[in-house]
Amino acid sequence: MITFNYECEFKLDDEIVYSSWIEQLVLSEGLVVGDINYIFCDDAYLHQINVTYLDHDTLTDIISFDYCSGDVVSGDMFISIERVRDNASDYEVLFLDELRRVMAHGVLHYCGYKDKTESDEIIMRQKENEKMSMFHVEQ
Repeated sequence: MITFNYECEFKLDDEIVYSSWIEQLVLSEGLVVGDINYIFCDDAYLHQINVTYLDHDTLTDIISFDYCSGDVVSGDMFISIERVRDNASDYEVLFLDELRRVMAHGVLHYCGYKDKTESDEIIMRQKENEKMSMFHVEQ
């Protein structure tokens, strides 16, 4: 089950579309959807999690806690809407495109993809682009 939680003013316009997309993303990797929770928050909220649980005194766009077991993809993803907005501006992309990239990025980590080395980062970016292209809103 995919759930969306809000610790800031931001709200997704169509949670069902996003939930379906994330489900398809997981299934396309040959894995099973477990409990995936997105928690949208601000910089201060995510910074506190970063300090408390990871001992990092920095701002970031996403922190994910992986609860995967076997082929079942589960976890909690905390996403700073402020960081996503700033990154979208810095990278000159639309806010919703950057948000989807970050959302996909977290799930791809749960699917086993890494981004610590240059070669891993290249694969992660390719996977992000592939999974973002799966997002469709019916007009």
